Amino acid sequence: MIAIDTNIIVRLLANDDPDQTARALRLLKEDRVFVASTVILETEWVLRSAYRADRGAIQQSLRKFLALPNVFIENERAVLQALEAHAAGMDFADALHLATAHGRATRFATFDQSLQRRAASQHGAIPVFEPQ
Repeated sequence: MIAIDTNIIVRLLANDDPDQTARALRLLKEDRVFVASTVILETEWVLRSAYRADRGAIQQSLRKFLALPNVFIENERAVLQALEAHAAGMDFADALHLATAHGRATRFATFDQSLQRRAASQHGAIPVFEPQ
């Protein structure tokens, strides 16, 4: 098994460099790959900020990639939970922070009021609060 970087996934999803896309495809066909949750986090950011992909396109692309049989995701449960929250309107990074903390912490502290509001509407999210 090999670990891959964000740019491998972006080449596959964006298909914007024929040579690198072909090499990335070959790599995925020849090996099982491990993907760190931070790589998924960065991939979402690159697709959103550099490629101006909308939420729906990001969701579709990431879900298709994550479903490949030879792709193994670090903390897959948290990544999938974060994708669900992202689909419902939450920022992906915030959703991943909460999903990763779930089961390891009892509460999540932030000064981000938007995160506090959105987390309150997420079923099963740990309580989010602002430190006093």
